Amino acid sequence: MTLLGVVLAGGRSVRFGSDKAMAELHGRSLLSHAIDILGAVCDDVVIAGHDRGIPGRTTVPDVPRRDLGPLGGLCGALLHAERLGYDALLSIGCDTPRLDRAVIERLLGEAGPAYLVEAPIIGHWPIALARPLLAHLETSEDRSIRRWADTMGARVIHAGVSIPNLNRPEDLDALRIRERD
Repeated sequence: MTLLGVVLAGGRSVRFGSDKAMAELHGRSLLSHAIDILGAVCDDVVIAGHDRGIPGRTTVPDVPRRDLGPLGGLCGALLHAERLGYDALLSIGCDTPRLDRAVIERLLGEAGPAYLVEAPIIGHWPIALARPLLAHLETSEDRSIRRWADTMGARVIHAGVSIPNLNRPEDLDALRIRERD
């Protein structure tokens, strides 16, 4: 199975107050950490919805338009992967600097779509979902990854471990403190 990784990084970072993707943890951007997580298991990694990515890293636009939330980035990445002949996509958010390898293996463990109940943005998406997602975004106002994934028959995976949720600068500070101990 050929697997493309996508870091969903198109949010406005309103709660964070600045570009969350470029915030630093241990001297590297959160975006770089997320790319490394996916790079360890995927054939290639792209960035969705973020125009100031990493040099040499492909950036794909949200589809069918901007400001659709993570589903727009996921749709753009699925269509990009479809054009390149990938079988599936593994997605995480730019604010996911840590993700246990065993959790990723559970997401990829069976055929079909799957997402983490604790963070639905983290998921495994067969390329066959590209066109259904595009149709959904063109005809529905519902932007919930969880509800869309459930209509596609996605498996719900429980991480069983803590997944950092970095929505505010204080969340990033707390992670820095935990990792220092």
